[in-house]
Amino acid sequence: MSVGTGAAIFGCAGPVLLPDERRFFRDADPFGFILFARNVEDPAQLRRLSHDLREAVGREAPVLVDQEGGRVQRLRAPHWREWTPPLDTVEAAGSVAAAERQMRLRAMVIAAELAAVGIDADCIPTLDVARPETHPFLLNRCYGRDPETVARIGRAVAEGLLAGGVLPVMKHMPGHGLSHVDTHHDLPTVTVSRDELQAVDFAPFRALADLPMAMTAHLVFAAIDPDRPATQSPAVIRAIREEIGFRGLLMSDDLNMQALSGTLAERTARTIAAGVDIALHCKGDLAEMVAVAGAAGTMGPETRARAEAAIAARRVGQVDVKAALAELAHG
Repeated sequence: MSVGTGAAIFGCAGPVLLPDERRFFRDADPFGFILFARNVEDPAQLRRLSHDLREAVGREAPVLVDQEGGRVQRLRAPHWREWTPPLDTVEAAGSVAAAERQMRLRAMVIAAELAAVGIDADCIPTLDVARPETHPFLLNRCYGRDPETVARIGRAVAEGLLAGGVLPVMKHMPGHGLSHVDTHHDLPTVTVSRDELQAVDFAPFRALADLPMAMTAHLVFAAIDPDRPATQSPAVIRAIREEIGFRGLLMSDDLNMQALSGTLAERTARTIAAGVDIALHCKGDLAEMVAVAGAAGTMGPETRARAEAAIAARRVGQVDVKAALAELAHG
C-alpha cells in the first residue's frame, strides 16, 4: 500500500493547485493534505482541487479538513450545511443517549458532504473535556464536561464519520481542556497532578485509543514535562503511547501556531524527534513547506506501518443523507 514517503501533511495557498505547489508535492511526497476556507469556493472546484492534490503525488493520499460544526467549519453555506457548536448540541439534547444519536447522525451527514468533494478525513472527534477554565476558543467545540460523556459522544462521532467513508482524527491529545489561553497565540501550562490528568483529560482518549489517527496538543503538562509542549515532549508522547495506549498515526497540531517557538525547521525537528509521526503545516506557504519537509524527513518503518493501518481503515461510505436529516429533524 502506497502512503507516500514524506512525514508531513501540507496545505496549499488557494482554491487551485499552482504549478510550483504541484512540483513540490511530487518531490516531497507528503502523507496527505489539509484544506482550509481559503481553498474552498464551491463543490465542483473542491472536487477538482482534491483530485489535483492526489494526482500530484500519484496516489489516493488522504485529504483532511476541520469540519467540526459551529465556529470551526471550513465548508459553509450556501453550499454546505451549517451546524450548531458541538457543546450546544450536546447540552440541548436532554440526555447523553439523545446527544449520542444526534451527533452520530450529524457526523454521518458531514461525512457524506465531505466524501462528495473528495475529502476523506475530518479532524474530529474533539475529545477535550470542557472545564471551568477552558478558553473560549475551545469551550463550545467540546462534547461535554466529564470524561464519560466526552468519550460516548466522541465514539458516536467517529462511528458516524466512518459510516460515511471519512477517517476520524481525534484531538487534541492528550487533552486540551485545561488550556486557559488560545494556543494560536500563547503556550499554556497545565499544573494539575498526573493522577487528575489520568482520571479526566486522558480518559476519553484512552476509551477511543483504537481509532486510526490523532492530533497532538500544544500545551505544557508540568506534571509530565515542565519544559516542553506536548507536541515536542518525548515524555508526553510516551504517555500517549503507553498510558493512553494509542497505537495509531499521531500527527502534530499546526506547527505555525505561536504556542511553539523557534524556526519552522526547528519546530518540525523537535516534533519528529519527540516521537510524533507526522508534522502538520497548514499555512500553504511554499517556502515554509520546503523547510518543514526538509526537517520532517521521510517516514521510518514504524510510522509507515501506522500510516498504512490508518489508510486501511478507510471504508466506502454508505449514508442515506435524506433519512439521517429526517431523523435529526425529529429531535
